[in-house]
Amino acid sequence: MIAINSPQKQDDIIKLLTEYEGDFKYEFVKKTGMKLEFKVTPDNDLDAAAKFAKNLIKGETWGTVLFFQAIAE
Repeated sequence: MIAINSPQKQDDIIKLLTEYEGDFKYEFVKKTGMKLEFKVTPDNDLDAAAKFAKNLIKGETWGTVLFFQAIAE
């Protein structure tokens, strides 16, 4: 499981990660405040999955100015 902590653009982050088709598959689990939790497949390297999610978000025009945190749990 990974968590994305962001007070803004939560719907955009969920859409971006759940629609991504590549090395990792992100499945939205739940939202608690500004914390978004995602189940990741494969789950053998959650640190890499969190780092990749961070890079995906930063690759968006709105992601370059967004304050957020991506962590493995």
